[in-house]
Amino acid sequence: METCYIGIDNGVSGSIGVVCGTDVRMFSIPTKKELSYTKAVRHITRIDCPSLIKFFQESLWEYTSETVKVFLERPMVNPMRFQATTSAIRALEATLIAVEFMQYPLQYVDSKQWQKALLPSGIKGSEDLKRASMDIGCRLFPKLSQIIIKQGDSDGVLIAEAARRGKW
Repeated sequence: METCYIGIDNGVSGSIGVVCGTDVRMFSIPTKKELSYTKAVRHITRIDCPSLIKFFQESLWEYTSETVKVFLERPMVNPMRFQATTSAIRALEATLIAVEFMQYPLQYVDSKQWQKALLPSGIKGSEDLKRASMDIGCRLFPKLSQIIIKQGDSDGVLIAEAARRGKW
């Protein structure tokens, strides 16, 4: 059986890309909103881990842990951006729990690795990177254009595609 490459753009606004031969899919990471642990009223968005496991079970049922390879983008960690860092680390932990539950092999990927492999050089700034990701994703995978545009980028599927191409 062919290898199924899973690219995960880490975070609560991230996406999952699935590239298995000619079958290419992309999904938003399942999330839920709830009150934070703080005394003051504050809401947080978390990855819905049971829904993520269910997604893997239902979407990849025909693949075994020997034929699936997961490539997970490293989380953004910056002490100057405490709230965003906390969210990224929470998302990473939930994603790791789901991947470990499925017994899928995992490899971390730096954003620069897959961006260098698939995006034009010289693009700087998060807005320009998102726009380039969306444009390249729609060009490579026109059938996914609707979900890519809704997501605002195609990072998950581009991570999976870069892995399929053996770019690292």
